[in-house]
Amino acid sequence: MEHFDLSLVNWSRAQFALTAMYHWVFVPLTLGLAFIIAFMETLYVKTGDEEWKRITKFWMTLFGINFAIGVATGIILEFEFGTNWSNYSWFVGDIFGAPLAIEGIMAFFMESTFIAVMFFGWNKVSKQFHLVSTWLVAVGANLSALWILVANGWMQYPAGMYFNPDTARNEMHNFWEVLFSPVAINKFLHTITSGYVLAAIFVIGVSAWYMLKGRNILLAKRSIIVAAVFGLVTSIFLALTGDGSAYQVAQKQPMKLAAMEGLYEGQEGAPLIVVGALTPGKQFDDDKDPYIFRIQIPKMLSFLGYRSGDAFVPGVKDLVEGGYTYVDKNGVEKVALSAEQKIERGKIAIKALADYTAAKDANDTAAVAYNRALLNDNFEYFGYGYLNNPKSIIPNVPLTFYSFHIMVALGFLFIGFFMLILYLVYFRQFNINKWILRLSILMIPLAYIASQAGWIVAEVGRQPWVIQDILPTVAAVSRIDSSAVQITFFLFFTIFTALLIAELRIMFKQIKIGPKEGGK
Repeated sequence: MEHFDLSLVNWSRAQFALTAMYHWVFVPLTLGLAFIIAFMETLYVKTGDEEWKRITKFWMTLFGINFAIGVATGIILEFEFGTNWSNYSWFVGDIFGAPLAIEGIMAFFMESTFIAVMFFGWNKVSKQFHLVSTWLVAVGANLSALWILVANGWMQYPAGMYFNPDTARNEMHNFWEVLFSPVAINKFLHTITSGYVLAAIFVIGVSAWYMLKGRNILLAKRSIIVAAVFGLVTSIFLALTGDGSAYQVAQKQPMKLAAMEGLYEGQEGAPLIVVGALTPGKQFDDDKDPYIFRIQIPKMLSFLGYRSGDAFVPGVKDLVEGGYTYVDKNGVEKVALSAEQKIERGKIAIKALADYTAAKDANDTAAVAYNRALLNDNFEYFGYGYLNNPKSIIPNVPLTFYSFHIMVALGFLFIGFFMLILYLVYFRQFNINKWILRLSILMIPLAYIASQAGWIVAEVGRQPWVIQDILPTVAAVSRIDSSAVQITFFLFFTIFTALLIAELRIMFKQIKIGPKEGGK
């Protein structure tokens, strides 16, 4: 990889990660709060109770603050594909650009059109039309997430495409395979559901603060009921979609699964690590025990990943060295290639593409046919040709492992939390002591930690790939000076931090002010 500027690659990755993580601070609350608001306004329209209108308008104000700043960070994120990742945009722009274009034309248009009615249409349009507008904003926000997550899911598992050697670009041949890829569907459902859970926790936490202060008690109690029911249902669904996502990872990204579990040596009947600590400095080819300690469930990883308790789960070492047997997507049993063999075949594919182009320019039809066949035979390893070290296919195992287990532990904590709140609401008539109320507030930052941890697993766990097996990060970056990326990194860091501080100050101020009297 000596012909690649690794400083440029690392700074480009850092800048994109910075932008994505700041963006994801704002998005999940928007996704979930939009539906909670829609449910609350539905109760207002159905009952005619003005208190529900006042509650709806209060949470709508917090939604609006969060939505505005989320849009700003999202626009910058999309621009970075052209500025920092232009090789990626050239190589797969025909595919990746399609869902993003649909998101802008359809989903974002729906949001931006009806959000004006939602905020400014009170007493100007009928109750029913205003309610429809609120629901369409909620649907539009989640449709935006759909198309973005379809694009991301395609990067994790490229489907519905073929490589055109005449243009040296990947082109879409089946839009529906891209849209309904099992990876994309599971990613969409799991990701938006995490936003629903976060929003439910946010509403409960803010309402708990009001109860501690002895203010807006009716608003707090009603909001807690709606959010706790919404949160419990969606948190259970979140666990189910998490299982589906993990299954897809096992099938499509086995190295990510190995990193998630700190599994260095593959085994049949592999256990699932419930709690554990990795041995610092562990390498895939040394004799160190991977774990300092661990609590595990026997055979559970094999069952979750392959639906059989006795299935073989390859570890990091197996995936680097190859030699184990597996069943491919066509149901054919094969022996896995080593990373070194994949790198060799990737280099064959890259050279075949160059020879194909040269033969085409020379009108050598025999050489054109030969090199095209050679390229087709080896294209599934095309991205490996840009790598020189077999170890480079290993992601950051400790970061992936701990992020995954933090995310899962907090996910089950949230289920228990929602059950506790509903128990206290329905069986103790809102007899919630101060410690539980304080715990509810503490749950808000924990929800954000879980949300960020999920994206760390998804993105760090698939390194070094921008597009799984087809394009690594070293070949995807723009050929620009790394100093330019460093400057914009710190510029964005300053701007995003200022935006986050501004949002927090505005949100805290609005929460302290509380809802307007009478909901006018």
